[in-house]
Amino acid sequence: ISYFIFAHTATAFEITMTTAQPTNPRIIALFDVDGTLTIPRGEVTESMMAFMKDLSTKITVGIVGGSDLAKQQEQLGNDIVDVFPYNFSQNGLVAYKDGDILEIQTISKYIGEDNVKKIANWVLKYLSELDLPVKRGTFFEFRSGMFNISPIGRDCSREERNDYEKFDLANNIRTNMVAAMKKEFADLNLTFSIGGQISFDVFPVGWDKTYCLKFLKSEDYDEVHFFGDKTFEGGNDYEIFSHERTKGHTVTSPDDTKEQCTKLFLS
Repeated sequence: ISYFIFAHTATAFEITMTTAQPTNPRIIALFDVDGTLTIPRGEVTESMMAFMKDLSTKITVGIVGGSDLAKQQEQLGNDIVDVFPYNFSQNGLVAYKDGDILEIQTISKYIGEDNVKKIANWVLKYLSELDLPVKRGTFFEFRSGMFNISPIGRDCSREERNDYEKFDLANNIRTNMVAAMKKEFADLNLTFSIGGQISFDVFPVGWDKTYCLKFLKSEDYDEVHFFGDKTFEGGNDYEIFSHERTKGHTVTSPDDTKEQCTKLFLS
């Protein structure tokens, strides 16, 4: 048993890291981040991480999020790639096992720089003509494996984020923009996935969260569970939630995640 400090932006706490095999290593549970382990864009609580560490002594645990690794580290701690056996950021396009990098895939190489520019220019023009109650900054975020597009801008405050989510749901802002992009870029064979409160992801077909399953050999696991909150069709958890290899579980909050996992694996 070893100990280390799990650092956050504002707080730090000590947790126990168990290096032994879990009781049931052939059962693996994969967890979304926002809305599943944390509140949207929030930091994991000490009690939630302690619960996840306890769970990892019973089954194999992995993290699979749509955000890049830097954002995962902001939410889950700087050492998150070393905490659980599997860590997948950007849907698995950046993949770690036992703290070692497995693969990094990039969208710019896949679709080419000319198409990256076409998409960026189209998005910025569309958003410049879109009237919203509030606009902030970082509307188009280039990640190595995807584009993240936010009509309000990722620099909005939490209050603005919450208000925008209600406005978006009432006015179909992201839904309409996705429909327009599907038509404009039909030749590029892209997937559009609405997730979180304020943005949606754009990436090649097959680069959703099911991408991470390629790293989990079927002969190694009897059960693959997935826990996420955006499991509806069009949500960024839908494909892995409904995949034939997984047992999907819809959660509504970190507390709900705890409750469901307790019933399934700890009782």
